[in-house]
Amino acid sequence: MENFSPSDLKAILHSKRANIYYLEYCRIMQKDGRVLYLTESTKENLYFNIPIANTTVILLGNGTSITQAAMRMLAQAGVLVGFSGGGATPLYMGCEIEWMTPQSEYRPTEYLQGWMKFWFDDAKRLTAAKAFQQARISFLQKVWQKDRDLKNEGFDFNSEQIQSALDTFHTRTGAAKKQSELLLTEAQLTKALYKFAANSTNTTNFTRQHQSTDLANDFLNHGNYLAYGLAASCLWVLGIPHGFAVMHGKTRRGALVFDIADLIKDGLVLPWAFICAKENATEQEFRQQILQAFTDHKALDFMFDTVKSIALADELGADENA
Repeated sequence: MENFSPSDLKAILHSKRANIYYLEYCRIMQKDGRVLYLTESTKENLYFNIPIANTTVILLGNGTSITQAAMRMLAQAGVLVGFSGGGATPLYMGCEIEWMTPQSEYRPTEYLQGWMKFWFDDAKRLTAAKAFQQARISFLQKVWQKDRDLKNEGFDFNSEQIQSALDTFHTRTGAAKKQSELLLTEAQLTKALYKFAANSTNTTNFTRQHQSTDLANDFLNHGNYLAYGLAASCLWVLGIPHGFAVMHGKTRRGALVFDIADLIKDGLVLPWAFICAKENATEQEFRQQILQAFTDHKALDFMFDTVKSIALADELGADENA
């Protein structure tokens, strides 16, 4: 089989790529110009192809190994790799705190340069943080008003409970003078959304616990880490380091990944975690559902559009005033 060049492997834009993989108890290798994973059974060994040109992220769970040749091909295709525990959580290791990122220097520079224009100014960074908060609500509204399955499960954006929580959120976000106030407002909204989701799915005595073993918390953790993978991929493609956060503080090197993942977590991960827990879904069923939801609602596209618009906001404003 003829080998692909790196330019061929990058033919599909990252924002349009469809696949995220979580693999466990297998060996990942390069064979005949392709990246495969091998699973071992008592009777036979089975090989499965990974379509790396259409893949954004691979999470390696328990019992996995990967060859140097496979990593070289994944890097050429611009696929991010993370090492995690069972069920994709927690994430153990990656070069950029969160992920092992391909070492390509041929990425755009305008987005990092645009980000730096505002990032060192406290007032402008706060404005960017507020833009992120407004964007996450816009995405939640778009998803919940469009998705029939969510509506059938009781996730009605126009419900009195949701609108009351959002009224408070918008008022406090607009009045916030520093990031800590935004984080407090965000936490209060998320708590209200958890309560709404628990009521909609008849989940009793729910408390958000990252170390919990109940299904809703497990699925929230799992879905959030998949969202982190999309966010890390978005930042890598645009050439923005993970440390330049606008919400989660300047002391956490991976914080911008969390900022960007938050754009889609409330709209997609939160409701489906509760719905799948109510249905007693398996980990694989939840993963398939949430990844399909990411694709259906163009979550990665939304991340790219939001980050690019904020990065170039000052530049665009200058053009308009010229």
